[in-house]
Amino acid sequence: MERYFSFNTYLKQIFKERVHRISINVGFYCPNLYGSKSSSGCIFCNNDAFSQSYDSNLSQIENVRKQIVDTIQFFSSNKRFKNIRKFIAYFQSYSNTYADVETLKNLFDVIKEFSQIVGISVSTRPDCIDIEKLKLLNSYSDKYLVWIEYGMQTSDDELLKWLNRNHTFEDFVNAVELTKRFDKINIGAHIILGLPGQDVLKDVKEVAKLGLHGVKLHNLHVLKNTQLEQLYYQGEIKILDINEYIDIVCKFLEYIPENVVILRLVSSAKKELLIAPQWMNNKTVVVQMIQKKLEEMDTYQGKHSRKILVSTK
Repeated sequence: MERYFSFNTYLKQIFKERVHRISINVGFYCPNLYGSKSSSGCIFCNNDAFSQSYDSNLSQIENVRKQIVDTIQFFSSNKRFKNIRKFIAYFQSYSNTYADVETLKNLFDVIKEFSQIVGISVSTRPDCIDIEKLKLLNSYSDKYLVWIEYGMQTSDDELLKWLNRNHTFEDFVNAVELTKRFDKINIGAHIILGLPGQDVLKDVKEVAKLGLHGVKLHNLHVLKNTQLEQLYYQGEIKILDINEYIDIVCKFLEYIPENVVILRLVSSAKKELLIAPQWMNNKTVVVQMIQKKLEEMDTYQGKHSRKILVSTK
């Protein structure tokens, strides 16, 4: 029995087979790192820790095409993955709406060259969206499954300041409400668990109130060449151990509505850039431990969500 609504389960319900996401690095920038908001970025951010390689000798469009081709070829040539024939193009690195609409259209349109691609997912900041960009995304919804994922991180504005996000929770809410004008665009939120003094139930309540379609969970982790690295070595932050994290995830799942897709349960990062916690890269083990904990507690996603929904009225 699956005790939470996983992204894999969601995709199988729609496409009747397993679907894999192709992570794409378009070479975009971020307004919080390259000037218009800040030049220092979020204190946890080092995109090199998870981004696909970007070939500076190729154009942005050529990079998108190459990354899609390379991934599809890898899966088609590997016997372990021979049953994976459908893919979602996931524009992942940095802020993937931080460009003009024409540029975005030229890049997103590359997916039309590949019959294997059945969906498009775009990860971005809530302050990098407008109605024209949403109209563009919505234009793909007749032929593709469409998701947009916003970096909410937390509903606590003081913690957002601590993270140096340079946007507020209200900015996130406004982006969600604007996106909800297009009922074929699925909306996901990235949420960090393990922040100092975080009220997890408050974050769950806000997600439930907004009627989001999915959440992607990140455990607070320390990467090289970040401001968080300095705080970690100065002893100013505590990183959750694996059991603490599992307890928080299970609590989160109990209160999140059962129809919300769990896009991911735990982060991962390139081992050469990860400082702490090392346990997070044992992703399969972590997910299995979460499932086991839910079974031991005889609990499941949405068990207490009615309490949250009632309290929001």
